[in-house]
Amino acid sequence: MYADPGRIQQLQRLAGERILLLDGAMGTAIQAEGLTAADFGGPQFEGCNEHLVLTRPDVVRGIHESYLQAGADIIETNTFGGTRIVLVEYGLESRVAEINFAAARLAREVADAASTRDQPRFVAGSMGPGTKSIFVTGGITFAEVRSAYAEQAAALVEGGVDLLFLETQQDTLNVKAAMLGVEDAVAQLGKCVPVVLTASIETMGTMLGGQAIEAFYVSVSHWDLFAIGMNCATGPDFMTDHLRTLAGLSRFPICLFPNAGLPDDEGHYREAPEAFARKVERFCAAGWVNIVGGCCGTTPEHIRMLAEVIRRYAPRRAQPERRCAVSGIEALSIDDETRPVLVGERTNVLGSRKFKERIAAGDFEGAAELGRAQVRRGAHILDVCLQDPDRNEAADLAGFLDVLVRKVKVPLMIDSTDPAAIEQALQRTPGKSIINSVNLEEGEERFRRVAPLARRYGAALVVGCIDEDTRQAQALTRERKLAIALRSYELLTKKYGVPPEDIIFDALVFPAATGDATYAGSGVETIEGVRQIKRQLPDTKTILGISNISFGLPPAGREVLNSVFLHHCIEAGLDLAIVNAEKLQRYASIPDEEKRLAEDLLWWRGSDPVGAFTAHFRAKAPQRAVQGRPDL
Repeated sequence: MYADPGRIQQLQRLAGERILLLDGAMGTAIQAEGLTAADFGGPQFEGCNEHLVLTRPDVVRGIHESYLQAGADIIETNTFGGTRIVLVEYGLESRVAEINFAAARLAREVADAASTRDQPRFVAGSMGPGTKSIFVTGGITFAEVRSAYAEQAAALVEGGVDLLFLETQQDTLNVKAAMLGVEDAVAQLGKCVPVVLTASIETMGTMLGGQAIEAFYVSVSHWDLFAIGMNCATGPDFMTDHLRTLAGLSRFPICLFPNAGLPDDEGHYREAPEAFARKVERFCAAGWVNIVGGCCGTTPEHIRMLAEVIRRYAPRRAQPERRCAVSGIEALSIDDETRPVLVGERTNVLGSRKFKERIAAGDFEGAAELGRAQVRRGAHILDVCLQDPDRNEAADLAGFLDVLVRKVKVPLMIDSTDPAAIEQALQRTPGKSIINSVNLEEGEERFRRVAPLARRYGAALVVGCIDEDTRQAQALTRERKLAIALRSYELLTKKYGVPPEDIIFDALVFPAATGDATYAGSGVETIEGVRQIKRQLPDTKTILGISNISFGLPPAGREVLNSVFLHHCIEAGLDLAIVNAEKLQRYASIPDEEKRLAEDLLWWRGSDPVGAFTAHFRAKAPQRAVQGRPDL
């Protein structure tokens, strides 16, 4: 149940009827009071605004009341720095629960006193970004951030807030840890509290962690948020493009509370209330917002002017279609316009001797450079596998990813069979990653262990066409590939709650020239398997490990067969291809005779397609590597 189901239902109803008004700044309002060290409880606490709820609650009460009188529907508690992460700097870490509970009770009393039948008032628990971040500054762990926000959230909820504002966020890893902390708190309390999540986009167009608004949205959209948006950092002018982008993407309502312009050299915010309201009005008129208010430098007069403006406009009602997207520092949409998405395969200890040697030597910098090379040559995603049976996979993942995520901006594919190692990796990747892979080889066991991780951290899932069949678990024929895909889809979407757009089917690639009659013609079975999966499950995506098709063939022949096979898979609807981006030959550059030899092998035409193919390429040198995607 919700903290107060009745109030939340009211809030949800009102959010569908009109644009809601948030209050203005707390921090700059406190600064304007001219308080002394004594007001904060002594010199050691000076500057700790949160402590004022204990030492000068009258000051905080007055600020709340001024915003309610100006017309605010929602006021935020004076707890922006209320986590242990911040309060420890003042020696107040033992009073986290006391301070947050008192702040929530204070705001609750003021809001209730101002509520009328026509205008109920609501309280949001303010949860700022803290002074340490996992990705940007270091010095704190995922577990520590999660625990700190669980502690704060629990006290705010017990104090009576209606919803939580996780605001001014600069580091998506911190956001993930904080959101899991909120989930921990509400699970412990047995209550459900809506969350509004807002990022702070700086003047350079990204969060401090480097993500632009699209990548941020993709990274967090798996949570069921009350609203998402932006606050602080800049005035409304600099938010326009980012807000337009978010309004076109978000399946959640949009919340916006800008600063009163950019601060001057003395730290003062000069945007006048009339100008501020006029600029925010453009966003209301465009139908981009559901909740508006003010951040640093805004006053009750700014909020009063906004109250007049928002009456003229309806709230945003857009419901964009869900899409398949992943992210690293940058977002990547997987659709017909981006097919085929190339997944670099060389950051894999099972597939690259050079990478394995660098990991074994503890040279994570050098190993990460191999990933950078793949990206420079056209890889849109990097497949990361550290499953060396002679080493500690989780430790290697931690060391390698801490370096890699600072060197490449592309999304990552975490290739592992160990759920603990997967979770370790997901706690180090700021964006929305892909988990490779799950299957039905042990029945539902792997779904049961890995699907919840994908949902908890926000990740897509590669699903192999493998089941419990004792004769041949790995699906060879197109019919078996489709049957397993359909069964997996039903389980993952209905039982485990995985969205269809986050499912990526691997129809499996077998070596075309092993000499084993079982695999004769397996190439065309994979091509047609991809075609059937795409036809039957159009909301999902498909992926293949392309180079498996040419295992055992001469190097020059491998490059040709890989390229021809990829070409036909793309025509069948393939969305992602795991390849060595540095050795992928251009299909258009392959002579017709070599294409024919490759197609004979894939379709198993002629008396001895393997012999003919091998004879042609045995003495031929491999082609020079392509320079990047434009050459494909």
